[in-house]
Amino acid sequence: MTVQLNASAPFPARVVLLDLDGTLIDTAPDLAGAANHVLRKLGREPAEMPVIRGFIGNGVRELMRRALSIQQNPSESELDAAMVDFSQYYGAHLLDHSQIYPGVRDTLKALQAQGRELVCITNKSQAFTLPILQKIDLYDYFGLVLSGDSLPKKKPDPLPLQHAAAHFHQPVSDCLLVGDSRNDTQAARAAAMPVACVTYGYNGDEPVQALHPDAVLDNMSELLDILA
Repeated sequence: MTVQLNASAPFPARVVLLDLDGTLIDTAPDLAGAANHVLRKLGREPAEMPVIRGFIGNGVRELMRRALSIQQNPSESELDAAMVDFSQYYGAHLLDHSQIYPGVRDTLKALQAQGRELVCITNKSQAFTLPILQKIDLYDYFGLVLSGDSLPKKKPDPLPLQHAAAHFHQPVSDCLLVGDSRNDTQAARAAAMPVACVTYGYNGDEPVQALHPDAVLDNMSELLDILA
């Protein structure tokens, strides 16, 4: 069931921006695997999956910082060393258990057929973003991919959203961001861009309805119902 929260829908959305982790793909299992690999190597207890899920959204360095901080706040040098191990392990296990969410592929096909421009916009670094999209056969749907290190600032800063709109020569009001967390809604509000949130992603224990997005989607296929 799609929950409409904004009377301005349906949205023109000539450009649709889609978050990656928790929106297009359930990447938590492999992120947790990499984080727990590092924790075990350091002689620490692994973190539970719900805990790791709550750390996703601000990039893998912040995820690893928070995982290490469960027992003791790391220094920057300790975090640097941990990130070497994390990056090596995660890079080799990007899609061991991660899966595309139901409805995503068919929705991307439909949006592309409608002539809309698609953007993948994520805080994950490009070194991980591009291989994931390529290996799971989603890369070719996107006319633009903005990773966490593509621009000087990342979500919740509005810069990536503004950059995507400008790239396709569209006003932000004719774009729509689809995400799963507070980072997405904050970025959208700062950019004055409409935003829809999926209910199945990574927003900790807080329901996405509490973020007051313009629409709430239980399945990605419902995105088609709110577009003009």
